[in-house]
Amino acid sequence: MRFHPARLLYDMNSYEKAHKTIRTNGNGMVISMFKRLLEYVEIKTKITSIFPFFMTLAYLFAKGAPIFPLRTCIFFLAMFLFDLTATTINNYMDTKTNHQTLQFKRSTALMITLVLFFVSMALGLYLVSLTDIVVLGIGALCFLCGVLYSYGPIPISRQAYGEFFSGIFYGFCIPFLLIYMNSPKGSVLSYKISLETMSLSFSVLPMLSILLLSIIPIFLTANIMLANNICDVERDITVNRFTLPYYLKKKALYLFAGLYYVAFLSVPVMVIFHILSPISLLLFLVFPIVQKNIKQFWNMQEKDKTFILSIQNFILMMSADTILIFIGAFLPFLGGSR
Repeated sequence: MRFHPARLLYDMNSYEKAHKTIRTNGNGMVISMFKRLLEYVEIKTKITSIFPFFMTLAYLFAKGAPIFPLRTCIFFLAMFLFDLTATTINNYMDTKTNHQTLQFKRSTALMITLVLFFVSMALGLYLVSLTDIVVLGIGALCFLCGVLYSYGPIPISRQAYGEFFSGIFYGFCIPFLLIYMNSPKGSVLSYKISLETMSLSFSVLPMLSILLLSIIPIFLTANIMLANNICDVERDITVNRFTLPYYLKKKALYLFAGLYYVAFLSVPVMVIFHILSPISLLLFLVFPIVQKNIKQFWNMQEKDKTFILSIQNFILMMSADTILIFIGAFLPFLGGSR
């Protein structure tokens, strides 16, 4: 058998080309699957949980409050993964009625949802072991609402109170839990449980501060859902989905605008009560942009053209609010603590 260097070189080149093709195809499949996963969990909508989290971190920092890294990181992971879970449940259930297809086979989509659910639940239980029963109770309520939002005989998303629930659980529960678990015991909420009695008490000023701080994320989150439902109201009726705009009719647009105005007005109230630094009043600099988006949505309510305006307003206001709260920490002459 004779040795042919040229033939050997040709075989080696062929092998390298085949290996490169297989590797390229494999990488392409992984990238494609990852993109479909991001679409399934609607990663772009996670701003409604991420922004309230960082706004509250900025607030704790500005107040000079201690921040426990482990609790805070575990809370973020549990919160974020369950937000993904709630979205996948919503998409999984909606495709049964809206004649759309999932990004994966239904069995695969269900498996992804279950993995996200149990990992987020495990993280939540670990967080409870680091904190107390209050975190367990509110966390369990958030999990229940997240599931019932799309699942069950009467899903929350198909009712007139979806905006309320989404606003409260994203805009209030995230700030409350983050502040509570990083605050001295009993400074925000205290409880006493025995075999005979159970008592729960709130500290008025801390709770008032949390409520006022939460107004912006509550109302902006609610407005994203409200804008979505306004754009989809006609299509929703065809699948027996009667949301708030169905009952409010034209008044839904007044509510849409009003929620933004109240969110802006909450800032001077917080400054007066020394909850925020006066520098937070600079949030009004973005008002003209927000107002322009409100007018544009008022004139046209189309999902593919103007729904994005509610998301733009959310990002703009929450970003400015968070940055100003953080900056306020470094201005002692304006009430900063750093």
